[in-house]
Amino acid sequence: MTKFRVVTILSTLMLCSFASRVMAITLPPWIQTQLTAPVPAHDAKTSAVILYSETALKVQSSGKIQRVDRTVFKILRPGGADLSIVRADSNSQTRTISMHGWNMAPGAPPADIGDRDAVESSVIGVSEGDLVDDVRSKLLRIPAVLTGNIVAQEIVREIQPYVMANDWVFQSTLPVHEARLSLDLPAGWSYKVHWINHTEVQATSSGTHSEWVLTDLKPIREEPQMPPWEAVAGRLAISVFPPGGHGKGFETWADVGTWYLGLVQGRQASNAAIHQQVVALTGGLTTPLAKLQALAAFVQKDVRYVAIELGIGGYQPHAAVDVFAHRYGDCKDKATLLVTMLRDIGIEADYLMVNTERGAIGDATPPNLGFDHVIVAIRLPADIDDPTLFAKYTHPRLGRMLLFDPTDTYIPLGGLAGPLQDSFGLLVRAEGSELVHLPTLPITTSSLTRTAHLTLDETGTLRGAVDEVFTGDEAANARGMFDTTTVNTDQIKPIESLMAESFPTFTLKSAAVRNLRVHDQPFEWHYSIEVPAFAETSGNLVTLRPRVLGSKSSGLLETKEPRENDIEFDGSRTDTDEFEITLPPGYVVDDMPQPVNLEYPYAAYHSKTELTGRTLKYTRKFEIKRLTVASAQAPELKEFYRRILNDEAAVAVLRRAGGT
Repeated sequence: MTKFRVVTILSTLMLCSFASRVMAITLPPWIQTQLTAPVPAHDAKTSAVILYSETALKVQSSGKIQRVDRTVFKILRPGGADLSIVRADSNSQTRTISMHGWNMAPGAPPADIGDRDAVESSVIGVSEGDLVDDVRSKLLRIPAVLTGNIVAQEIVREIQPYVMANDWVFQSTLPVHEARLSLDLPAGWSYKVHWINHTEVQATSSGTHSEWVLTDLKPIREEPQMPPWEAVAGRLAISVFPPGGHGKGFETWADVGTWYLGLVQGRQASNAAIHQQVVALTGGLTTPLAKLQALAAFVQKDVRYVAIELGIGGYQPHAAVDVFAHRYGDCKDKATLLVTMLRDIGIEADYLMVNTERGAIGDATPPNLGFDHVIVAIRLPADIDDPTLFAKYTHPRLGRMLLFDPTDTYIPLGGLAGPLQDSFGLLVRAEGSELVHLPTLPITTSSLTRTAHLTLDETGTLRGAVDEVFTGDEAANARGMFDTTTVNTDQIKPIESLMAESFPTFTLKSAAVRNLRVHDQPFEWHYSIEVPAFAETSGNLVTLRPRVLGSKSSGLLETKEPRENDIEFDGSRTDTDEFEITLPPGYVVDDMPQPVNLEYPYAAYHSKTELTGRTLKYTRKFEIKRLTVASAQAPELKEFYRRILNDEAAVAVLRRAGGT
């Protein structure tokens, strides 16, 4: 018997075995009832719909929670085949008990795929500073998922949470026909619910069983620069409490802070080595501000970001003495060390828990652990009053507090990254933790100032020098690009990219970078360029673009569908351009672009072109003043960007003196 024939026979036997498994399947009732369910309303691009979604939470008196998630999809288009993957993540709090998938094709027996076909992998390795964590992923692939099929998934988990709370996220990017949540509690237990991004729906209750049902949920359209998922998706936050009503769930933000303070207790203790380092850094300094700056810079630059988060380590910082000894740690570790060192010079500081996506936590958000970052709030002594300290929050009782992120490599003391501005954070204090509104920094704190002195010759070639000065977030972004380079020749690539966006051909004659590592000073680019055929000649007329390089326009809103979600900017900013072009002798300006003046509460743009002697001068200012623009203002913002685009493309026309 040939090898090919043996393989063929074995494959046939395996297929027969699989077919016998398929024929013997009896679908669970929650799937059977959906085989004839109506398909929810959808548009022509929708790849799949959710016929049924169910989450069942069963709380045990021990504090464990069994969570069962079931979903039934109908595949409408080839893109829906992505739903063939069932994924469950686990960690020290969550264990995946079982996974199942079903595939129902029209006119064919259903297929059942279970745990025996799942693959588990661990997430271990260096990724953005995360050295090791205990997250594991379990994946199950449902085969032969095709258009027209109905696919079902079931995941059963056991959760031993640090806090007795859970979220039911019932809205997704797909339309939902029916969504259902059930909650079973031990006798004597109680619960609280908070509806987020959805009107309140009353539960149907019977004894210790409660149930919520929603129907015909519209999908959320994913759009660029939209708020984070937590700010737009409908969900129900549930906290459960043992008899007596306290001790397991969060009722207030103060409860969250009290829980966190229990984790950090004793971790801010100092030792002789830390004290010696503080003396070495501050001993020769005479002002409290200089000492504060020295300690902040040390933790920011000399303590490497490395995350080791196992079990409760995802929330609990390592002890300051260990962070100092090893010279590495994650955000909460670096915050802990800085709080400890500041206390050594008589300055108090508190943890400030934040989310790096603005809008994920808001003033209407129920108390929860939805924070992914920790910074510090430094209580400023009365004798520190420096105008460069912009990131200040005034507490009604504690007074001025300076917000500082010791993890951010590029934003020095006094600044705050744009995504953290105009957001909410939890100020953790023994006297009572509270949610606070982080400030929006003045628009001048993040800027790009570009000036160019250029000359146009008779052939239409443009030559000259360009200077660019970056501050705030714009400086941080520029430094980030350069920090990824390993050789000097790579440092001109960002400049070459800017040139390529502005000119079809060019030569970068020279380039220099200043203050790359000096983060409390503006970052600078200085370069010279040569651009052939920048001006176009037609007889006695020459046309050229006064806006030489750089663009502030955007195609963000150039879509066929109207905008559904608000627009989020990374941060406020003020950018200015000033281009001076010395014209060749014998030419006069025949036509110039008109000034543009656009002023809105959220943004502004002003430009003008003028001639003085032989110098054609173009100036403009672009401002982002508000970090969130409501979706209702999207048409206005679209027109704003279109007018900027027209201004950027506008040309001046030169005529040879005496020509016609």
